[in-house]
Amino acid sequence: MTNAFNFDSKQFDTAQLESLFFAPARAYAALSIDLTEKLVNAQLEATKAYTDTSLAQLRNLVEVKDAEGLKSYLEGQQQVAKELTERLKGDAEKVVALQQEFVQESQKLTESSVKQVQESAKQVTESAASATSKAAKEAAPAAKAKTAAQA
Repeated sequence: MTNAFNFDSKQFDTAQLESLFFAPARAYAALSIDLTEKLVNAQLEATKAYTDTSLAQLRNLVEVKDAEGLKSYLEGQQQVAKELTERLKGDAEKVVALQQEFVQESQKLTESSVKQVQESAKQVTESAASATSKAAKEAAPAAKAKTAAQA
């Protein structure tokens, strides 16, 4: 009885599998991880900035003791709102830039992988054509001999 799970791994070209499938998959995964790290860091920076601003505003509010202080606080709120709007705009632009960079790098990886597959297919085709030509040349004398023997 033969074991169905025993197979000869030599029949598989692991270098070809590596270059055509696993290496591009690892490269894309690394690119995705890099993007995730950059996005998380951007979110952490933004969260810290927003938290610091909110806490500073709360401290300013606690300091209000009279109508003049309230007026000053409310005027400061307008400036803070303007600064936060600018910060939000900058953060959004940063995320868009990160995503565009990711798309460009993904396209480069895809183009590289496609080029590798095309080169590999060309090599396989050339190898098959060479083997077919060789087999035909080897079979021709045998066919002639067989034809001559029949005649």
